[in-house]
Amino acid sequence: MKSEALKSLPRYLQARKDGVCVSVKVQPRASRNEIAGALGNELKIRVTAPPVDSAANQSLIEFLAEVLDCPQRALEILRGHASRHKQVFVRGLSAEQIAVKLNS
Repeated sequence: MKSEALKSLPRYLQARKDGVCVSVKVQPRASRNEIAGALGNELKIRVTAPPVDSAANQSLIEFLAEVLDCPQRALEILRGHASRHKQVFVRGLSAEQIAVKLNS
C-alpha cells in the first residue's frame, strides 16, 4: 500500500530516507506569499521579498515553515541559492504529509 501512496505523490516531491526534497520555482516580488500550484516537476511559490541579499530565500523558508507547520530549522535550501529553481529539504515530515499540507 505504501508503494501506491508514493506513486500518487506530486512530481515535485522526492522522498529520501532522512527527509523529503521539494523542487520549487520561486517568483520574488509577488503581491503576496502564496503557493501558485504545480508547474511541471516544480511547485511554484510566490514570495513578496525581492531577490536581494537572500531576502527571497529567507521569505521562502518562513512561508514554507508556516504552511507545513514545522520549525524553520527543519527546512534547508540544498540547491539554487541564487536561482529561481531551488531544492528545499524538509526534515521531520513524510512526503505524504507534505503533499497534503501543500495542497490544502
